[in-house]
Amino acid sequence: MTDLPILSLVVFTPLIGVALILLVPGDMHRVIRWIALLAALASLAFSLYLLGYRPDGAEFQFREDIPWIAAFGMRYTLGVDGLSVVLVLLTTVLSVVSIFYSWDPIQTRVKEYYATMLLLMIGMLGVFVSLDLFLFYVFWELSLIPMYLVIGIWGGPRRIYATVKFVIYTLVGSLLMLVAILAVAIAHASAGNPFTFSYETLRDFGYTDSLQALAFVAFFLAFAIKVPMWPFHTWLPDAHVEAPTAGSIILAGVLLKLGGYGFLRYSLPLAPDAAVAFAPIVIGLAVVAILYGAMVSMVQPDLKKLIAYSSVSHMGFVMLGVFVFNTQGLQGAVFQMISHGVTTGALFLLVGVIYERTHDRQIAHMGGLNARLPRYAAIFGLFTFASIGLPGLSGFIGEFLVLLGAFQYSGWVAAATMLVVIISAVYMLWMFQRVFFAVPSDWMRRSWPALTDMTRNEWLSLTPLILLVVGLGVVPGPVLDAISAPVERILDVVNASPGLTSWSLPW
Repeated sequence: MTDLPILSLVVFTPLIGVALILLVPGDMHRVIRWIALLAALASLAFSLYLLGYRPDGAEFQFREDIPWIAAFGMRYTLGVDGLSVVLVLLTTVLSVVSIFYSWDPIQTRVKEYYATMLLLMIGMLGVFVSLDLFLFYVFWELSLIPMYLVIGIWGGPRRIYATVKFVIYTLVGSLLMLVAILAVAIAHASAGNPFTFSYETLRDFGYTDSLQALAFVAFFLAFAIKVPMWPFHTWLPDAHVEAPTAGSIILAGVLLKLGGYGFLRYSLPLAPDAAVAFAPIVIGLAVVAILYGAMVSMVQPDLKKLIAYSSVSHMGFVMLGVFVFNTQGLQGAVFQMISHGVTTGALFLLVGVIYERTHDRQIAHMGGLNARLPRYAAIFGLFTFASIGLPGLSGFIGEFLVLLGAFQYSGWVAAATMLVVIISAVYMLWMFQRVFFAVPSDWMRRSWPALTDMTRNEWLSLTPLILLVVGLGVVPGPVLDAISAPVERILDVVNASPGLTSWSLPW
């Protein structure tokens, strides 16, 4: 069993599903849905094998390494550490949830939809397991195209505008990242070394301050757009509003995490001196994102936009935790990524549930849903409390650790972010009160007779997320143990860095 190329099986099992779907006539919707679900479940089953990852073992485990394009030093190198393991598991779980939830809402171009969702799954998984920078870039781009199609074909009325904006932002970031990848590879080769894109080899090379600064800025723009950090966030609300529900689940649950993962895996280890020098700027942007996302969320009339802007705030916590450069901050950042994926993915799914019944997401049109949909109200309340960081649920652990890390960095930074904990409780609970306990609007009264509580498929879709949001909140130890070794390795590199000494910055 140990000789199995387990990471290739995790990544490319969905490709078998795509091939089978293409062989099935387009009108056999039930068969297509089952093929897509079984392919995603198979990938999830293989990913569970990664639970055998040993934190005290080798840095990268389950390795696969074969030549790919030898003339350019490119290799098919895969491997995972604890950071990759938790994100791979998050991706496979959310992909299964998204594909299964789509069974009822997606009724047009079903064959193309499920093939696209499986291709998206391949791109996301590949990003988290690649140990060759060019292979990482290929998977990164592969994850962009299917999401473009999901929003552009199955999205809302303004889907073309949203997709064009999404592609322009992310494509610009991707091209800058490609320049940075080529720059570090060429610099390494210029010193007389073999030309390679191996992450482990390039990471150990000592780059000049100038190259580190320029490479860090290029990587920063690519990953900051993906996170997204303020002021590069403007594509996110439009993409979420226009995306179908499953697209929003994947976008919030996994695609935003590609940016956070990029900072941890590439920006800090490849350019540690530049990371130290630029950290005050990034922390400042993170604090602005935390405050701005929370303040803008308070005035959103659309449920999806409210959750989208809250994601800007929550991912600001991630960036703050990454760049305070201490154990609590970094562990909190990674945990926050996992928790945000589960919690926000579930909230978008729940918004999709009410949208399928009313075809509306305006908060002013809601009201009184607790009386008509009590089970739906209870589950929505659970994830609302998780989002605002109630102790005992997953959201508390990440935010608490990030705040501890922020206190070690600066009391003022911690005080500013603590203010947002209060603001987030205000806007989330106010939204919950207006949707579920206010007097039903006249608009909602017209839809009242047709409203039904959650269906069996909706319950089945949410069950893994309910288990995770409670399980991670009560027993966070396994995740913290898995990510402890990667976090310490990053801190060893960054804390040993003197910063940019021969390349002056204006601060």
